[in-house]
Amino acid sequence: MNWQDRENPQAGGAEVHLHEIFGRLVHRGHRVDLLCGGWDGCPPVASLDGIEVTRVGTRTSFPFLARRMYERQFARNSYDLVIEDINKIPLWTPRWSGARVVGLVPHLFGGTAFQELAFPLAAVVWAAERPIPWVYRRTPFQVISQGTADDLASRGIPRSRIEVIYCGIDSEHYTPGPGARSRVPIFAYLGRLKRYKRVDLVVRAFARADVGGARLEIAGAGDGRGDLERLVASLDLTDRVTFLGRIAEDEKLALLRRAWALVLTSPKEGWGITNLEAAACGTPVLASDSPGIRESVRHGETGFLLPHGDVDALAGAMRQLASAQVLVDSLGSRGRRFAETFTWERAASETEAHLHSVLARG
Repeated sequence: MNWQDRENPQAGGAEVHLHEIFGRLVHRGHRVDLLCGGWDGCPPVASLDGIEVTRVGTRTSFPFLARRMYERQFARNSYDLVIEDINKIPLWTPRWSGARVVGLVPHLFGGTAFQELAFPLAAVVWAAERPIPWVYRRTPFQVISQGTADDLASRGIPRSRIEVIYCGIDSEHYTPGPGARSRVPIFAYLGRLKRYKRVDLVVRAFARADVGGARLEIAGAGDGRGDLERLVASLDLTDRVTFLGRIAEDEKLALLRRAWALVLTSPKEGWGITNLEAAACGTPVLASDSPGIRESVRHGETGFLLPHGDVDALAGAMRQLASAQVLVDSLGSRGRRFAETFTWERAASETEAHLHSVLARG
């Protein structure tokens, strides 16, 4: 169960993770069906990575339709396990008939919902997460970072029920490009443009760094773009900041290769997979020292972790890198070696082993 599949226009890291892991499990001989939400005009069924996908409703209606669809069409299949990808409002699958559930959690929103949504909607998201320790009290969990494991444990899920399985990356696709680094310092943001991502901190730090000739390139789409464009204009940065919009995979690779650093300033992430993709391209990362994110950056080795919200510290790190390409290349080289230790094959094997252990425990 996931609100989206990887073809959804609003798909993100959770959907990449789902297809990378469970597509591999299909190729190992397992059967995987995905029940998810759709979008206007989408085909109701699809086959992706060997996963049979059924779409019902849209992003807003899926949680109201999922249970009925499952019990009408899927419950009779007697699945060994139902895996709920809890990356938005929970579906409460342990209460569904015939469902033996494993929870898969990239991260929970908690208080960060109030940084993104209007108060009434944020309150709904926050409140929806509160019953997780009771509804899922007997549910085994997979999470993608120690930060998320700590979050679940702090909410009352026994730590013994939580398995940490780090994401992988394709380090044969994400590679350094000889001669691809820009001649002038370029700082890059890559991800959704949502208020809770705090991309405004990247813009403010870039302005304060005041590095002559440097540029900031922002790739991604989202309803936060308008606010960011107005901020850029108010700081007189229009000629130095480029909004690339949603970019194709080849453009993403080129961006990660030419940048002097990727910058990520979220207060909380499940993992920060883009940090590893940048590292695999030999590009350092400047990031908030936030839950989840801090596990995908080695401070002083693959980039720098800065106190979240400290614009001066981030601006100082930008100036430091912009003045020393030797440091950029050194951090990038060590980042590449670090990124190579994270593979999707390893993540799929650990997922498979954990699911077998859940079944064996009865």
